[in-house]
Amino acid sequence: MTGAISALSRRLRPIVVAVGLASAAAFSAAPAQARGPDGIADVAEKVIDAVVNISTTQTIEAKAGAGEGKGAAPQLPPGSPFEEFFDDFFKNRRGGEKGSGPRKTNSLGSGFIVDTAGIAVTNNHVIADADEINIIMNDGTKIKAELVGVDKKTDLAVLKFKPPAKPLVAVKFGDSDKLRLGEWVIAIGNPFSLGGTVTAGIVSARNRDINSGPYDSYIQTDAAINRGNSGGPLFNLDGEVIGVNTLIISPSGGSIGIGFAVPSKTVIGVVDSLRQFGELRRGWLGVRIQQVTDEIAESLNIKPARGALIAGVEDKGPAKPAGIEPGDVVIRFDGKDIKEPKDLSRVVADTAVGKAVDVVIIRKGKEETKQVTLGRLDDGEKPVQASVKSQPEAEKPVTQKALGLDLASLSKEQRAKFKIKDSVKGVLITSVDNGSDAAEKRLSAGDVIVEVAQETVGNASDVKKRIEAIKKDGKKSVLLLVSNGDGELRFVALGVQ
Repeated sequence: MTGAISALSRRLRPIVVAVGLASAAAFSAAPAQARGPDGIADVAEKVIDAVVNISTTQTIEAKAGAGEGKGAAPQLPPGSPFEEFFDDFFKNRRGGEKGSGPRKTNSLGSGFIVDTAGIAVTNNHVIADADEINIIMNDGTKIKAELVGVDKKTDLAVLKFKPPAKPLVAVKFGDSDKLRLGEWVIAIGNPFSLGGTVTAGIVSARNRDINSGPYDSYIQTDAAINRGNSGGPLFNLDGEVIGVNTLIISPSGGSIGIGFAVPSKTVIGVVDSLRQFGELRRGWLGVRIQQVTDEIAESLNIKPARGALIAGVEDKGPAKPAGIEPGDVVIRFDGKDIKEPKDLSRVVADTAVGKAVDVVIIRKGKEETKQVTLGRLDDGEKPVQASVKSQPEAEKPVTQKALGLDLASLSKEQRAKFKIKDSVKGVLITSVDNGSDAAEKRLSAGDVIVEVAQETVGNASDVKKRIEAIKKDGKKSVLLLVSNGDGELRFVALGVQ
């Protein structure tokens, strides 16, 4: 048998060699740039000592009972070849049987020094709930660190520590707004506890929204980022930090070339606020906003569809005294174009509290400019998506029917049944046809129509008259301002043809 394999091996060897030579020839013919720019090594050498490992210790309570807790051993069939291994790992290495009491766990992440006085930046999730935080320098020096402040919404944290006798190296921030797609970037960090690891790739996308938070605007890169890289810096070829590596998309837990970094423009503002105040102070406009869909844009005579539609204005917020109203569409804020609601959320949050800014709106097809002095967003306040609250359907005497909606005037009995506040005025929706456009737009029994085509309505007949007038004008849709029982407003465009 062995001889047969050897003979086969001899016959195949020339083919293998030929393939190898062909591959080598292909690589030699490829341009040097395919491996990346020559400057990567110079950048890495320049900044490597500013990149640190973040080591944390946390005491957690062990939970009794099979399968409880994050540290519980997996349930394996008796006699499994892995049973002995997991018994050793979970019982012996983790301090005995589950439920034996509190135990300490360690985790490692990355960070970088931004001030030689002893200031470092990392991710909030790297140090969250830690009992002890240590910074480990590139040369192995270990220093205890204290928390200056965190911002959970951008997942950033600032640490301070006493500098060692040896001079520190600090890095500077670059301008993430100047990044171009395809530009080379360098990630340095502590993947899988392998400190001082340098990887390179390109900027795959900018302003990436992955629905992880209200201020998503990530840099996407294909530079290898793995577990432990969190909190580490993403550099441009000038050695400037243009992002903080935060998360990856990976079915396996390892890099598949889709990583995300918080852009330096966001990081700079967060770090400055945390260093100055120990907390983040975000601007607050005091509005609820929603997307300007094509249907809504057509109803409001806005071409093309853009901006952030004001669905509600807080009574005690800065927008109200400035004259901003529901139905206005914000297209520019403090000189910055607003293409979608997320743009407004980000720019308002990044604007200084107390600053007076010009806000350009479109109202009934015409541009107007309002000046607003921004307030401060409290931690408990949520910026700003128009909410939808479903109400239970109910059978009611119907006064009018339009656009798949059964409509009735509000009464005390109806307010009590649908839990509608006295402050809510308009026409009650008593039921919705399942196959209608209204059902698709999530209108439901208990919602109240406040305005039709930006005019208030008081009874079902008003609604029908406004809809008929819209049809005669040849418009394809009608814009409704709808309230739920708590008085939260949103705009809904329904087809009328």
